[in-house]
Amino acid sequence: MPATLLHTHRVEKPWGRHTLWPGFDDPAPGSPPIGEVWFQEPGDTTPDLLIKYLFTSEKLSVQVHPDDDQAHARGLPRGKDECWTVLAAEPDSTIAVGTKTPISHEELRASAVDGTIEDKLYWKPVKAGDFMYCASDTIHAIGGGLTVIEVQQNSETTYRLYDYGSDRELHLDDGIAVSDPVPYQPITSPGRVSDGRTIQVEGPKFVLERWSGREHAVTLPEGKTGWLIPVTGSGSVAGVNFKAGECVTVTGSEQVVLADDADVLFAYSGTTRI
Repeated sequence: MPATLLHTHRVEKPWGRHTLWPGFDDPAPGSPPIGEVWFQEPGDTTPDLLIKYLFTSEKLSVQVHPDDDQAHARGLPRGKDECWTVLAAEPDSTIAVGTKTPISHEELRASAVDGTIEDKLYWKPVKAGDFMYCASDTIHAIGGGLTVIEVQQNSETTYRLYDYGSDRELHLDDGIAVSDPVPYQPITSPGRVSDGRTIQVEGPKFVLERWSGREHAVTLPEGKTGWLIPVTGSGSVAGVNFKAGECVTVTGSEQVVLADDADVLFAYSGTTRI
């Protein structure tokens, strides 16, 4: 099918929230908080990318993901580069990315064990509208008070290095082995390339665009899928209507028509824009 409205899967998390984002129903009073919303294709499929919303009330664990080569060496299908588009943030919200200074793997292990790793990370202040690309070997932790859209390689392999004294399992051997404990280097975004079209990131694992305006033509190579994620507003493609809080995949050549108030992300795998 040229366009498919994806299934919405809500994930309960202790660090989640009861106040979500326009387009999502808040969980009922007294029910567990919602931390993540995943968009999943029907059937048993393993697409290249996974799209999520995250709703945080407190800091998530300090973690790292393997890259493709490291994942393949462990019998896994792919690594996990990811990026975050910040939709809303409390005034003191931060995301930890990389270390303040380069440290050795030995120091990384010792600081993960004794808890001083928190102080060795760079906690970057973030606000609504910010964008960050997190390469797979980057040590990171998403802070509290955030609503973000996460676009990632479709892998749930996470090595937890530190979890603030909780009893959850850590993965120090694998996590330290795949970590590059150095200061974060932000990507250079191509930026605005035409009216209503901004390129947030262009490779190495995927491209993420941000659209406004009424119409956008999509021409995807055979076998390639694109993901439309409306932040606000609504639109349609190939006879499928979509609105904020939903996600649609598209293939082939199609015309995307957006409402005047629409703000839409468009993601697809690859190293260059289509």
